[in-house]
Amino acid sequence: MNIRELLNDKVQQAMLAAGIPAECKALVAPSKKAGFGDYQANGAMGAAKATKSNPRELAGKILEHLALDGIAAKLDIAGPGFINIHLDPAWLAEQLSTAEKDPRLAIAQASDAEAQTVVIDYSGPNLAKEMHVGHLRSTIIGDALARLLEFQGHNVIRQNHVGDWGTQFGMLIAELEEQLGKERDAEMALQDLEVFYQQAKKHFDQDEAFAHKARDYVVRLQSGDPEILKLWEEFRTVSLQHSKEIYQKLNVTLTDNDVCGESYYNDDLSVLVKELQDQGLAVEDQGAQVVFLEELADKDANPSPVIIQKQGGGYLYATTDLAALRYRAGQLDADRIMYFIDARQSLHMQQVFITARKAGFVHPEVSLEHHAFGTMMGKDGKPFKTRTGGTVKLAQLLEEAVERAAQVVLAKSPELDPEAAAEIARKVGIGAVKYADLSKTRTNDYVFDWDKMLSFDGNTAPYLQYAYTRIQSIFRKADVEPGSLSGDISVAAEQERALAIRLLQLSEALEQVGREAQPHLLCTYLYDIASLYMAFYEHCPILKSDVPEALRTSRLRLCHLVAQTLATGLELLGIEVMDRM
Repeated sequence: MNIRELLNDKVQQAMLAAGIPAECKALVAPSKKAGFGDYQANGAMGAAKATKSNPRELAGKILEHLALDGIAAKLDIAGPGFINIHLDPAWLAEQLSTAEKDPRLAIAQASDAEAQTVVIDYSGPNLAKEMHVGHLRSTIIGDALARLLEFQGHNVIRQNHVGDWGTQFGMLIAELEEQLGKERDAEMALQDLEVFYQQAKKHFDQDEAFAHKARDYVVRLQSGDPEILKLWEEFRTVSLQHSKEIYQKLNVTLTDNDVCGESYYNDDLSVLVKELQDQGLAVEDQGAQVVFLEELADKDANPSPVIIQKQGGGYLYATTDLAALRYRAGQLDADRIMYFIDARQSLHMQQVFITARKAGFVHPEVSLEHHAFGTMMGKDGKPFKTRTGGTVKLAQLLEEAVERAAQVVLAKSPELDPEAAAEIARKVGIGAVKYADLSKTRTNDYVFDWDKMLSFDGNTAPYLQYAYTRIQSIFRKADVEPGSLSGDISVAAEQERALAIRLLQLSEALEQVGREAQPHLLCTYLYDIASLYMAFYEHCPILKSDVPEALRTSRLRLCHLVAQTLATGLELLGIEVMDRM
């Protein structure tokens, strides 16, 4: 159920019936001020301007044709022509009852005609190094959108565009070969990717014979030498296992099947460059093949250069990204391609998108979207680092999150047995890290703060998880199975009404998040639900002995719908809930 969409359609029909041109829109939105209805239709002002008429009189004509019987209890006109819509409590109760009995909370799925094939490019670690905090935002924001769009009924194809190709792999394979020669297996040699990389780099810088071998291995790798490819495959397998462990800890949905790295497109790169040359888009410049984009010219009218092949014949990120884009649009038949890559890559993505469009690699109707994000900052206002100034490994960050959460959980509930406490700490710690990121506007930098993210107060994961467990404790106390009640829901108290309307706006929130790729909007919605629930809980007794049975049932069903909404919303963010805390 999408109330806004329903009301918008009804008002639009009334406007047409009142003789208003179809291009004038109803503009229905939730009311921002108490006393001005639950929703407001603001289209009369724009329509009046277009038709050179009085907006308040036009609003009156719209009301004459507005058929909201059984939906709205009252309609009135405010100010110059705002139409206030006061929803009927009985209608609200009916919608709540339907949602509470539906595992999908009455959220419609896209029809076959509406469903899109959406390719989402996210995470993309470099297999030569362990995942660090710089990979966190791409991984969890991209995963939230993948979950949400799938929930809406779209065909989502995840693409983990890992860095598994390039010149540094000659060095790494040569080092792995030497380590294997010392009777160590690949897994042992690559136990710590950072240390392994540093060893290989030191070896490369200090030993000319090793450096020569590494350069030779790059050529042999790129030409498909079976022996070198076998070593590369071992390196790739062990490195991907490191990433897989992080994904499992983070509770993200990426699997081995979603890995489609730079190496996948290797055979297509020379073909792609030839096509760009044949179209006159790629031209030789100082020995390199370059696409010059007038669309991104600087203030002196110099076109933006996109190098797609280096002087020595090597390829660049732009070449691989163009090949990936062509594959996604052509082979995967994507309607929408979403990239979750940090803001520093904005120019690069613009260059890739424009070049792909000009070359005809992507049909005009395919939506190409770069959803940039800001940087995770330390309390000193600088990018988040270790105390010694090094890069923070993601595995260590998640481990610390769980350890800190364990301290918080045991301080609140010392009676928990160790196994239960450990499981709760895992869900709270990982959830806190993810929610602290997802709850911030994606395009902004944000400050990483352990105390704030693990707090049980404010807009945090622990606060929402606790709201869920509190509801479960009510059902335990009532000795009632959640979802088993069938009495009517009533919406009488002010706090019930406020909570009811916000609960029924879940569909609107999800549609906005899916459209704008802004997970913080869902976080805000869930925080609103938890806050309104706390107000409802304080003002509307549930289990007191003097509460009539019918009212008790109604309020328990409302509690259940709140719990379902919190659990569903948090699951779409990749955050787990628990029955006890």
